[in-house]
Amino acid sequence: MTLRQKQKVIIKKILQVSWAVAAIFILCGNIYFWVDENGVRHFTNIAPPHGINNVEELNETRPDPESVQRNGSRVFRLLKIFDGDTVKVSGSGFIFKIRLVGIGCPEIRHDGQPSQPFAVKAKNYLARLLGRGEIRIKAYGMGGYNRQLAEIYVNGRNVNLAMVRAGFAEVYRGRLPSGFDSGPYFKAEASAKRLGKGIWSLGREYESPRQWRRKH
Repeated sequence: MTLRQKQKVIIKKILQVSWAVAAIFILCGNIYFWVDENGVRHFTNIAPPHGINNVEELNETRPDPESVQRNGSRVFRLLKIFDGDTVKVSGSGFIFKIRLVGIGCPEIRHDGQPSQPFAVKAKNYLARLLGRGEIRIKAYGMGGYNRQLAEIYVNGRNVNLAMVRAGFAEVYRGRLPSGFDSGPYFKAEASAKRLGKGIWSLGREYESPRQWRRKH
């Protein structure tokens, strides 16, 4: 290995460590709602300045659906469904996107590329689950593309988990935020796969969203 090649390897490792450290700070923070002295509303995963008293916080440590329903007083309204795992909501004067944490749904058509099998069905099923009910979320910090990572609950039901149980989503295999329990998701996926539900009816022809993106 030449000196230049060694330097490239070292630089690559430094960048990987830097991104890993950055991810820890990005993915592991609560979301804060607050209004500054000029009346400007803020929605951020960075704690507000000292002295701000009217701070509301989306707690990311509620352990189960019952406690979310009991303590999650903040309610959001659905604005748009992009695909099976991304939506836009509004609440308390804010509009933001939510990436359903812990799951990966078939890729829907974009930029002239074809949709993955079951992509439209996954989106439609998510719409049925969300309906017009009150949306509450269990937050896990910010993810890629400035989207809030969260589990969505409607009438106490974990929508993310329901997508996996129905066979319209697989368990996300990438880096997961701290505090997220993937155990129930893997159990739901195994059951859906055994029963041949949704995406698992494709058998060996099934490709994960990550594989599909690489090919298209």
